[in-house]
Amino acid sequence: MTTIALFGATGKTGRRVLERALAVGYTVRVLVRDPAKLSISSPNLTVIRGDVQDPAAVDRAVAGADAVLSLFGQVKGSSPTLQTDGTRHIVDAMKHAGLTRIVTLSGGGLSAPPDKPGVADKMIRVLLKTLAGHVLADAESHLAVLQASGLDWTVVRGPRLTEKPGVSNYRVGWVGVNASTQISRDDLADFILTQVDDRTFVGQMPFVSA
Repeated sequence: MTTIALFGATGKTGRRVLERALAVGYTVRVLVRDPAKLSISSPNLTVIRGDVQDPAAVDRAVAGADAVLSLFGQVKGSSPTLQTDGTRHIVDAMKHAGLTRIVTLSGGGLSAPPDKPGVADKMIRVLLKTLAGHVLADAESHLAVLQASGLDWTVVRGPRLTEKPGVSNYRVGWVGVNASTQISRDDLADFILTQVDDRTFVGQMPFVSA
């Protein structure tokens, strides 16, 4: 039985991934600062209290896992380098534990070589730099950590996330290439979970949209 170490399980997308992982029979280890915010229980779920910025807590979460899903991101009051620092701790823990597979989550503002952004895409990136430049910089730095890690990493990128019910029908492309401007969190969670075993996008940053 595959065991997943999941970071960001109390987030809107992370919770959906957790529900799906348990539903299909995965064993899941989650690291959360406040277990009370995790309204899910299962014999296959292990909850570790702690923070992704605490290397010892990250080590405990990764121990015994086969793959890592890192879905945490910045919220109000977060450190401006939260994703970078947390990713570095996760990578270190994975190397100690002998793990190789990690999937992280980011937005379309993070550029990938196959992208062909249109005018609207370029405008969105300018807005991101202007209004949330520290978040984009953190995403870029977390990518640099992964690229230097030697691990089998995939960064899943998405456009605007909606609360609409999933339709289990989405496109996997690149910004400006076979892509739209939104996706439901349900469908994004479905795709993220497929990446535990799918190695198609190792070392790549697929853009998933409706």
